[in-house]
Amino acid sequence: MNTEAKHIIESGRAILGIEFGSTRIKAVLIDPDNKPIAQGSHQWENQLTDGLWTYPVEAVWYGLQDCYVNLRDNVRELYDVEIEKLAAIGISAMMHGYMAFGSDDQILVPFRTWRNTNTAAAAAELSKLFVFNIPLRWSISHLYQAVLNNEPHVSEIKYLTTLAGYIHWQLTGRKVLGVGDASGMLPVDSSTKDYSAGMVGLFDDLVAPKHYPWKLNDILPKILVAGENAGTLTAEGAKRLDVSGHLKPGVPFCPPEGDAGTGMAATNAVMPRTGNVSAGTSSFSMIVLEHELSKPYEEIDMVTTPDGEPVALVHCNNCTSDLNAWVSLFHEYQELMGIPVDMDEVYSKLYNNALKGDSDCGGLMSYNYVSGEPITGFESGCPLFVRSASDKFTLANFMRSHLYGSVAVLKIGNDILFEKEHVCVDRLTAHGGLFKTPGVGQRVLAAALNSPISVMETAGEGGAWGIALLAGYMVNNPEGLSLASYLSDVVFKGNAGMEIQPTSDDVEGFNRYIRNYLACLPVEDAAVKCRN
Repeated sequence: MNTEAKHIIESGRAILGIEFGSTRIKAVLIDPDNKPIAQGSHQWENQLTDGLWTYPVEAVWYGLQDCYVNLRDNVRELYDVEIEKLAAIGISAMMHGYMAFGSDDQILVPFRTWRNTNTAAAAAELSKLFVFNIPLRWSISHLYQAVLNNEPHVSEIKYLTTLAGYIHWQLTGRKVLGVGDASGMLPVDSSTKDYSAGMVGLFDDLVAPKHYPWKLNDILPKILVAGENAGTLTAEGAKRLDVSGHLKPGVPFCPPEGDAGTGMAATNAVMPRTGNVSAGTSSFSMIVLEHELSKPYEEIDMVTTPDGEPVALVHCNNCTSDLNAWVSLFHEYQELMGIPVDMDEVYSKLYNNALKGDSDCGGLMSYNYVSGEPITGFESGCPLFVRSASDKFTLANFMRSHLYGSVAVLKIGNDILFEKEHVCVDRLTAHGGLFKTPGVGQRVLAAALNSPISVMETAGEGGAWGIALLAGYMVNNPEGLSLASYLSDVVFKGNAGMEIQPTSDDVEGFNRYIRNYLACLPVEDAAVKCRN
């Protein structure tokens, strides 16, 4: 037993980070030195209800409570102690989406997640009005689409927030949001660390003929930046989090953040000319900019770091879901043959074998569009594997094509930054499920972006660890360091991780693959039209 960790938990000095991902809710408990000492998790899935992707509110709370139970079990097993006090808590969740609440604090319509692509008309009109790219998944797009649809609930809105903001509000009573997550609701002015006043005014004027009883600023969360106190755990909140009743109220919370912001923290990528790539159910890259882009791009989202610095984000709705489905199929085959095999071993064997394939996958192509993909112009998707009779149909090429397909759209978006805007990056750090098998996803991404890619030993800790770091920054920063200095000098202490350089053969092969990929997008379009 680690007696030091036990004493840290007993004395209330441990810090808790909880993140709601697309398929898993994860809790990480860290010590004052930012090292994970316990964890818990809960699996969940979104549902397609009435044509919209959602998670029921009941599933949010059941998932949070079950995740915390799993964490308590882990703590008792490792240290034979209960969690009664904590130094700080941070809540993070998938960004964007739409959660609207009425005067009774009840949700007015089911939670509309980032995955929905039904807001094209609203996003296009707002982008033109603001002269700023407004993505389909942003909260303001969902709100204005509800306005355009004349949905009756809009006039009843008292509060609009994200999933992280909602959970934080229910646990602390505070209607606040971290600046990074807020920048996925409505554009943020990095100079003021607040919503763009000009855009707020333009939106209010736009909907004025509807005579709603609210103005935009009335219903949005207050913005806070990393390091600020965002409230404390209430007695009611403590009961909602820990149904056993052991956890005491009064724990301070850091500002709730989105998974993009926690990814930046977890990869030490909040300084200009640094960036990170998160690749799991969805994928996104974030590069902290030295200066503004020359113009808006539909493929590039402008958000901020957790301390409000401008970031260019390329977000892809799809990444590993289709790839995972194929790996599961091979696992099922192994079971059918009566050959027991661990799922991690299946991943490792298939992924490493993929590196033996042709650098252009022998002509094979994979479209991983479980849902729509705005960067390539798809409102809905259909997973599709494409080959011709003359292509080299081997297992290695097959798996390599799915690995390439998982980051193909990410490459398309980033090519704009590198080739048109000449954005410079000193360090790109990757994290997420795609990189769990050492060296494989990393090499594929290096080829796609033609950039060296680093992966840290802590990459597997993910966003729950990232939000725990932000909570730690709030309570364990007596010298008042900037977030960038705190992460570099205190948390990571100069550790840049293991770096893989792209090879010319891999880069040229990926470029051939992407040319075929773009040329065959009409095939994917035809599949979507036939199957949906």
